[in-house]
Amino acid sequence: MSRSRISEYQVIQHFPSWRAAVLAAGLEPDRSNVRLDDDVLLADWGDLVRRFRHIPTRNHYSIEGKYSTKVFDKHFGPWSALPERFRAFAKGNPDWADVLALLPVDRRSSRSASESGPLPRVSGALPMSMPASQPKYTKLIDRPTYGNPIDFRGLRHEPVNEGGVVFLFGMVARELGYLVEAVQAGFPDCEAKRQVGPDKWQRVRIEFEFESRNFRDHGHPPDGCDLILCWRHNWSECPPHLEVVELEKVMRTLSATDE
Repeated sequence: MSRSRISEYQVIQHFPSWRAAVLAAGLEPDRSNVRLDDDVLLADWGDLVRRFRHIPTRNHYSIEGKYSTKVFDKHFGPWSALPERFRAFAKGNPDWADVLALLPVDRRSSRSASESGPLPRVSGALPMSMPASQPKYTKLIDRPTYGNPIDFRGLRHEPVNEGGVVFLFGMVARELGYLVEAVQAGFPDCEAKRQVGPDKWQRVRIEFEFESRNFRDHGHPPDGCDLILCWRHNWSECPPHLEVVELEKVMRTLSATDE
């Protein structure tokens, strides 16, 4: 400014702010003192989860993320709190459904919620589970059984087998960011593509299971596919390189957007 002999006051007469003037000059403004919204930080964290298909460590984010990890500390506290903070931020937004599916399930909160009262209704459906006081009837052997009522779009009940998982995935594959190339009887069950960067897509091998631990029980080789797509994730010893998408959790997120 001293070399140009133009005062800051003169600049502000032509621009709404000093930041606007810096941008108009083709320069990058100093962001060190700009207060960032929580949503901006969480969206960038979520983008990193989407790109790498796992939750970033603090060190990983410091390399790949846009903002300082110290800013996250000030906004959200410990780094371990970010998945739940992101879950609250993205709830009801279908654009983040694929990222929510990659977050760990808080089993303690799920357990306490079920113990404290009945599960909430989804899209006007019947309660997701029967009250404990309701009598349990003897199963009749001459007719099929159904999962809990959910009324999720065209699906009246939760899946009870692998076929139901395949059907449900077909309903939500596009929203989760998958383009299905082929479905087959052999292992792995499905070949699909998903976006991994601007104008870049990558092939992914998917195995459908009702419960994730069925993958182990069926004797499938962990290096034979990239992703287990299941209704319920209950395999705590799942190899860390094998991605798991739990449709039970995805469905609840998408259901909230349909109400």
